[in-house]
Amino acid sequence: QVQLVESGGGLVQAGGSLRLSCAASGRTFDTNAVGWFRQAPGKEREFVARISWSSGYRDYADSVKGRFTCSRDNGKNAVYLQMNNLKPEDTAVYFCAAGRLLSVNARDYNDWGQGTQVTVSS
Repeated sequence: QVQLVESGGGLVQAGGSLRLSCAASGRTFDTNAVGWFRQAPGKEREFVARISWSSGYRDYADSVKGRFTCSRDNGKNAVYLQMNNLKPEDTAVYFCAAGRLLSVNARDYNDWGQGTQVTVSS
């Protein structure tokens, strides 16, 4: 099992930036992928970004492409999500998740953090 702790959420005005962190511990060697997902009130959890621990391959949902950047620090067992040019529709609880499969589907991830709230005001 992998333990994940997110941090870095907060309240920001539209056009602003936030950097989310996801610190991993435990059986990190058992995973290859970290995904970022978000869930807004009344909506289903949706894919935001994913990154491979080993290769660094990453990609993004169309809604955040060009604005969000996912990176990793293998030495620190940490993954980051830099979010620029934030929009009110980015408001949600953001989760990081770990799994073996580099997937866009939440069900493919076994371990989840507790989430961090991101609120973007207009």
